Amino acid sequence: MTGGSLGLRAGSYGSLLNIKNVIAGGGRLLHSKSFGSVRKNPIIMLSGSREKERSLPSIWYRYLGRRKFSMLLLVAFAVLVFVLGSFVVNKESNSPNVDQRIGTMSMAHYINATRNEASRILGRRNRQKGGDGNRFQASVSKGANHPCANFTFPPPPPPHLRRIGPRPCPVCYLPVDQAIASMPSSPSESPVLHNLTYVHDENPIKTEPHGGSDFGGYPSLKQRNDSFDIKESMVVHCGFVKGSKPGHQTGFDFDESDLAGLQQFHEIIVASAIFGNYDLIQQPRNISEEAKRNVPFYMFIDEETEAYMKNRSMLDSSKRVGLWRIIVIHNVPYSDARRNGKVPKLLLHRIFPNIRYSIWIDGKLQLVVDPYQILERFLWRQNANFAISRHYRRFDVFVEAEANKAAGKYDNSSIDAQVDFYRTEGLTPYSEAKLPIISDVPEGCVLIKEHIPITNLFTCLWFNEVDRFTSRDQLSFGMVRDKIMAKVDWHINMFLDCERRNFVIQAYHRDLLEHMPPPVAVIRHPPALPNIITRERNQGKKIPRHGKDRRSGSRHLHKASAGNRESNFF
Repeated sequence: MTGGSLGLRAGSYGSLLNIKNVIAGGGRLLHSKSFGSVRKNPIIMLSGSREKERSLPSIWYRYLGRRKFSMLLLVAFAVLVFVLGSFVVNKESNSPNVDQRIGTMSMAHYINATRNEASRILGRRNRQKGGDGNRFQASVSKGANHPCANFTFPPPPPPHLRRIGPRPCPVCYLPVDQAIASMPSSPSESPVLHNLTYVHDENPIKTEPHGGSDFGGYPSLKQRNDSFDIKESMVVHCGFVKGSKPGHQTGFDFDESDLAGLQQFHEIIVASAIFGNYDLIQQPRNISEEAKRNVPFYMFIDEETEAYMKNRSMLDSSKRVGLWRIIVIHNVPYSDARRNGKVPKLLLHRIFPNIRYSIWIDGKLQLVVDPYQILERFLWRQNANFAISRHYRRFDVFVEAEANKAAGKYDNSSIDAQVDFYRTEGLTPYSEAKLPIISDVPEGCVLIKEHIPITNLFTCLWFNEVDRFTSRDQLSFGMVRDKIMAKVDWHINMFLDCERRNFVIQAYHRDLLEHMPPPVAVIRHPPALPNIITRERNQGKKIPRHGKDRRSGSRHLHKASAGNRESNFF
């Protein structure tokens, strides 16, 4: 203890200068009247003060008791930790770091705990433009009068409190009635392309040594390249090349009773699919009564999935499971269930020729936000006609390809062949030159689409790549998008993956659920009853404990109980 602290503490409890009657000296008491005749020893005075300070805690200790004094120390320690923690949080949230400068992109990093080159590129570009460095402003294209115009993401938590892995983040939705009122009264303008029709060929022939299928019509490389030359009127391959209409003797066939219903007009539909009995149907939640009346929910399944559902008494003649209307597919065109799932995912405009908007979700997802609110947030508010979330971690096709190979998602040689082909067409790793495009890799389990010619062309050409190469649609998305954007003024709203996780919840695939061990039951035994007979016999008797045994046992008991209290407190 220093002299300064000693003086301060002495003043707190009564300074030596204020003691008029008694002072310490030479081991005896000296009254103030003899003060002038006695020479003070500074060493003795200092030691006396230290003894006094040492005695003060003991006085509190004896006055409050051992238990209360321990609790007082713990409370003081907790207050100190809280104050220091608040100081650290305020310091980090107020400091202008890179994450705060890059706007909505930084939200993905704080949720997903991932930093990548794209964020650094955006950070540098935003600093050059002099952007606001302290706000997580969500992008709103409807002007300052929109109710969500001032919505901001919360600041990131301190590093030691961040959760690892992708997480949902807050999204500002309008109430359902306001979202419905925001629906555009007329379709969006399709740039350049106004009339899109599709190839019909009853006898498609494979003329080149590449992939493809009868269902897709085996388009040649020349036909593929011509399909990216955007014109006012176009005829392109888009699946269903056989038959009089999609679903009728085309492969991927529907029941006759379903064909008429698929031709009806709807403002909005929600669609999903389960093939190969791969997933369990997830029922939507938080759906408004307006959406239940006017928005049909379609679930496409194959015959294998249908048999499983009937055996489990999940499907009857009504072909309805909760909100879902079940559409059974016959004569599926591919042996790969995942590739069959790409048909309704990318070609909904061919199955439903008379709808305005569609929301596609993979079969493993559960929708938990109303469709009107989703469309208002990701299409209408952004003046967009196609929206998809970007991958939560990867944004480069080459990196995505390596990740697919490492995870065994597809045959490695096929992935290499697809990426090598795209490289010869000019595909390069993602770089700053692509800005304002911030990702080449989508998280493609949700598609939000307005059905107009340019978006229909995009999904047709995207499907043709899936038909020709691998079924990993993340690898071909960026190539098709870039080729179309090079020809016309058109864009895709690639929103944050944490925003997607706000309106859909991902479940496990069925095979994983069935092989999971059942939860372990925790058996809690009731506390043992006290031995009443022994207590009655010993009632009124004192069991003597002698000398050292009694004292040591008592001391051990106090220490154990104090230790338990401390552990419970923390």
